[in-house]
Amino acid sequence: MKEVGAAGQEKVWPVCVEASQRWVSLAIDSHVGAWGDISNNAVEAGDIIMKLLITGMAGFIGYSLARRLSGQGHHIVGVDNLNDYYDVSLKEARLAQLAGCDDISFVKLDLASRDDMASLFERYRFDRVVHLAAQAGVRYSLDNPHAYVDANLVGHLNVLEGCRHHGVDHLVYASSSSVYGMNSRTPFSTHDSVDHPVSLYAATKKANELMSHTYSHLYGLPTTGLRFFTVYGPWGRPDMALFKFTKAILEGKPIEIYNHGDMSRDFTYIDDIVEGIVRLLEVIPQPDDAWDPAVGTPDSSRAPYAIYNIGHGSPVGLMDFVRAIEVAVGRPAECQYLPMQPGDVPRTYADTRALFDVTGFAPQVRVEEGIRRFVAWYRDYHGV
Repeated sequence: MKEVGAAGQEKVWPVCVEASQRWVSLAIDSHVGAWGDISNNAVEAGDIIMKLLITGMAGFIGYSLARRLSGQGHHIVGVDNLNDYYDVSLKEARLAQLAGCDDISFVKLDLASRDDMASLFERYRFDRVVHLAAQAGVRYSLDNPHAYVDANLVGHLNVLEGCRHHGVDHLVYASSSSVYGMNSRTPFSTHDSVDHPVSLYAATKKANELMSHTYSHLYGLPTTGLRFFTVYGPWGRPDMALFKFTKAILEGKPIEIYNHGDMSRDFTYIDDIVEGIVRLLEVIPQPDDAWDPAVGTPDSSRAPYAIYNIGHGSPVGLMDFVRAIEVAVGRPAECQYLPMQPGDVPRTYADTRALFDVTGFAPQVRVEEGIRRFVAWYRDYHGV
């Protein structure tokens, strides 16, 4: 993998190769012109199936998607701003895992930079875009609202503009189960109204869906929004419950249990999330000419626009989740019970029938197996 500056300048990029913080420097070519210049072993221009942009490639889902798509004949360009919302060394370690992939290039840039994003799209002329970059975290949004506006609203607009002006034939982007907010009907369906978010993060994700529909309607840009449900697995984010609980249990520290344990989540393993993305990337939405705004559902339109849930479809109680971690770690958890946090919801539960109807795919990995895989990775990565 090579790193290219947004303007094409040469860079030397330090990459964390292992958890031991052993560092190497990757010398970067100053110019990437024809597609055959990706590396000495890269596919030739005429052999490339698709020129694909993945935003947020140093993130959990973006990295996992890039690994899955590498070697399939595409040229993949990943971008990320490598911010310090959580440990940057984990993001760098993910990128280091991609360093041997000759069909992947990396560009460090901020999606909120209008000029850099315009230059990126002008340079690479992508066929399709998977937009996963965002400022994540419901709780963080309570104290850092401007970060969400810059990354999730301005950044999303810049992606839409790049797609609009450069003939991208399909934009797939990350929404979130958090858009369901105060919805009490289960399972959560894309047919449901989602106009009452309970966090700024959720509001920005709902706004992304509305912005995308507008571009689909005005410019005929096919857009597909994916509402991910509590993604977990190896290489996951340190601010997520599985990572925090595993770390605390191994260190003999208490874990915080909100709403006194009366919560459930539709935990969805990373491989299932990626499989859903890959399949839906090939399902370009078509206008539904029969759609009636008076009675039509929010997940369709007369524009080329679609929304899907990607979740396991079987919520797990928080205390059952904790017990599964205890089994995988081999130690008991010390629980500190707390009230519900602002911006949180008691339960999530995905209706995934639409996903299955169009792709024939339903997530498969049970939470006990997914937790076991995560704990094995965590022990190996941290050497514990």
